[in-house]
Amino acid sequence: MPVQLRFHTGLTGAEYVTREGWRLATLSRCPAHPSGGCGFSRHGTYARKTPPGTEIARWYCRTAGRTFSLLPDHLAARLPGTLSEIEQVVVTVEQAGSVEAAAEGLRSLDISLPSVVRWVRRRLDPVRKLLPIVVGLLPQLLRGCAPTLTAWRARLACDQVLVWLRALTEVHLQALVPPLGFKPPPYARGERKSRLQQYKGHDPPAGGR
Repeated sequence: MPVQLRFHTGLTGAEYVTREGWRLATLSRCPAHPSGGCGFSRHGTYARKTPPGTEIARWYCRTAGRTFSLLPDHLAARLPGTLSEIEQVVVTVEQAGSVEAAAEGLRSLDISLPSVVRWVRRRLDPVRKLLPIVVGLLPQLLRGCAPTLTAWRARLACDQVLVWLRALTEVHLQALVPPLGFKPPPYARGERKSRLQQYKGHDPPAGGR
């Protein structure tokens, strides 16, 4: 059952905050009980740290005992920040030739290189796994194109590929992994969480992106 749904706004992160875009979000029916009768109602908002001032609209189903939220297209799922910011990190790695070289350019003076490498990999690895899957979903558009954001930017004449993909793969978002899709991690789906969890370190400050 989806707990996060796509919210198409056509707004950038700054515009979404300035216009308080969460106030425009509507969800007319409960995803779990489309016929109604479950006490479905608006349940305020929750805050995202970045961009500052961002709020996400949510609703609550009393019968299911869970909330549902509408995530605007510009925001990454289950990672801080926007899809555009994550895309730029991935493109930087593709153009630098290695994670370490890209991390060196992204780090700030008060953040160690290993910490920035971990920060970069948290954004890079899921996108790398995602791209070949999307090729299979959109063969007519991406056939013969290398599974990199750099190549897709050139093919599509677009510098916001991940935002564009969220719209184009909307019917598959519940099965696609973050930061593009809304598929929850295994432990959130009732599967055993691995005991071997690598500590990822602290995220660098905004200036280190």
